[in-house]
Amino acid sequence: MDLISRLQTLIAHNSISSVLPEYDKSNLPVINTLAEWFSALGFSCEILPLEGFPGKANLIATLGRGDGGLVLSGHTDTVPCNPERWQSDPFTLTERNGRFYGLGTCDMKGFFALILEALQHYQASEFKQPLIILATADEESSMCGARALAQQGKPKARYAVVGEPTSLKPIRMHKGIMMESVRLTGKAGHSSNPDLGINALDAMVPVMNELMNLRRDLADRYQNAHFAVQVPTLNLGCIHGGDNPNRICGSCELAFDLRTLPGMSNDDLRDEIRQRLNPIAEQNRVEFSFEPLFPGVNSFETAATSPLVQAAERLTGHTSAAVNYATEAPFLQDLGIDTIVLGPGNIDQAHQVDEYLAQDQIEPCVTLLRGLIEHFCLRASV
Repeated sequence: MDLISRLQTLIAHNSISSVLPEYDKSNLPVINTLAEWFSALGFSCEILPLEGFPGKANLIATLGRGDGGLVLSGHTDTVPCNPERWQSDPFTLTERNGRFYGLGTCDMKGFFALILEALQHYQASEFKQPLIILATADEESSMCGARALAQQGKPKARYAVVGEPTSLKPIRMHKGIMMESVRLTGKAGHSSNPDLGINALDAMVPVMNELMNLRRDLADRYQNAHFAVQVPTLNLGCIHGGDNPNRICGSCELAFDLRTLPGMSNDDLRDEIRQRLNPIAEQNRVEFSFEPLFPGVNSFETAATSPLVQAAERLTGHTSAAVNYATEAPFLQDLGIDTIVLGPGNIDQAHQVDEYLAQDQIEPCVTLLRGLIEHFCLRASV
């Protein structure tokens, strides 16, 4: 198959992942397709179903042996879309204006098609160190695929590239993310007599004030000039409470996200938030519940002196940088693998109507992938 045929096939598979069951789809058609293609090139393919997630699986495809090597990693799922707002069918690859349109072209099924294109020049016998293709499930929702691999201790390698859209510029650090929920439970009653109840909305006011105090404190304590937004951010995202103006609010829930810099610990921050909010709940006589909405993603940083960072900078001509969004890179780093984020397409096109991969990204990406493969897999000394 040629590059366009592979792109067409991958885009045609609806592999949306979502926390809402009505949108969530299996990624097995993509996984099975990739396994077939990489097997035909001599890769040993291992499909790993995810316990507790029916219809979801990871793929580890390996060519060559050794204790070093390179992982090229991507996720097989996409975000949900609104087909009625697209100029063309999001599940049909469409070429126009020097771009390939389709859901996942940029984020990030296109990366797998370009890997396969890059591999056309090589024979399995040339590989002195392994090349490992990693295809994961549900990055766009729970990251359950990457979490499962981290728990299983797979894969084993020295270097990894996560092919998220970076406009082919190497990214060696990104922020972590926490999404948390604070629930206060008081006592409902008739609004004509405040003594008849305990107002959870009233109690939420000092809670929100304290979270804004935390936001200021974190900005004072942590800065990193590599990031466009140089401090941690805390966004009060949504609040729900009460049921009628003439009733004392019996319960109230606030959800927020917190984006952490490298060197900050999500677990330590949760402990600090509990210590700050527990006294407020006690003073206001409300029950206090503080829970993560999902397990979170740690911040990520690979040293500028890493051979992978230096090779990527040499091959791309770009100095490595930092981004504010999160990826699966920390899970690979937890396995002891030097990791960067580097792939075709622009993050501005990800999660958007009429998502596309610009055609002028294709040849440079294929050349880059070949350079990385030759440096880390074809040379015995690496």
